[in-house]
Amino acid sequence: MEDIRVEDHKLQMQDNTKPLVVAISSRALFDLDESHSVFESKGLEAYARYQIDRENEFLEPGEAFQLVKKLLALNAGEAGHQGVEVILVSRNSADSGLRIFNSIEHHGLDIERAVFTNGESPFRYMKAIGTNLFLSGHADDVRQALKAGFASAMILPGARNRPDGDQLRIAFDGDAVLFSDEAEKVYQAEGLEVFSKLEKQRAETPLPEGPFKPLMQALQNIQSAYPIDNNPIRTALVTARSAPAHKRVILTLREWGIRIDEALFLGGKPKGPFLAAFGADIFFDDQQVHCDSARAHVATGHVPNGVRNPG
Repeated sequence: MEDIRVEDHKLQMQDNTKPLVVAISSRALFDLDESHSVFESKGLEAYARYQIDRENEFLEPGEAFQLVKKLLALNAGEAGHQGVEVILVSRNSADSGLRIFNSIEHHGLDIERAVFTNGESPFRYMKAIGTNLFLSGHADDVRQALKAGFASAMILPGARNRPDGDQLRIAFDGDAVLFSDEAEKVYQAEGLEVFSKLEKQRAETPLPEGPFKPLMQALQNIQSAYPIDNNPIRTALVTARSAPAHKRVILTLREWGIRIDEALFLGGKPKGPFLAAFGADIFFDDQQVHCDSARAHVATGHVPNGVRNPG
């Protein structure tokens, strides 16, 4: 039954007439660290009262705020593409969530729709929302969404000083993110030598798609409305792969008809400094070690998918 849901979801995501939909939790959008500490130490009732008492105190931007702001900016003027919609999905109640909407209005974000679940997982609404990307601070919600075929990531805390600029810049890891973890399983079980040998032998065989491939396609659909040399979106593949394993990646993207603007094959070097140089508004990776390197420099989403993330 789950496989049927996943395939149905993928078919929906291929409809280029629908907007790119990002579902985001309040903790990913705003800085709710202080509020969350109240919840952890005193419980849900105290947390709700805390938010209601401060509903006219505006929240500061969170880790994914800059990303959301740039995504919504793509709707400005005569866009010529299907557009972007951001929907708030929150474990708050509608009552305690009023502070979130007040903060959205204060910061001038064009977010009109919201789902408040009062402590329960918002996962069951992902299909109804038509989600292309789900960003959350709650690991269980992210894992559930990934299992159902939605591109999802847990937003990690990191440095507050982020690269800025008008262009939206998004970076992706390869295996278990854009691609399946097929090759990573070989690396884990057989080691680098066998991995490199098999990837060289299979260079002409496209890698199976990973959870973020449909999102990458949706971003490219928006990019196609603009000239390459003056585009509001720039993408990058930032992977620990190196030669000769790079060839299969390049040919897979060519087979998919997806253009990556920049590709960095780092051969295991720390990714953080390269992501800072690229100026990523967000980076998605399945491995915690790479996320830890990245989040010191750029907003980072951990994708708990594949062999590196059992359970």
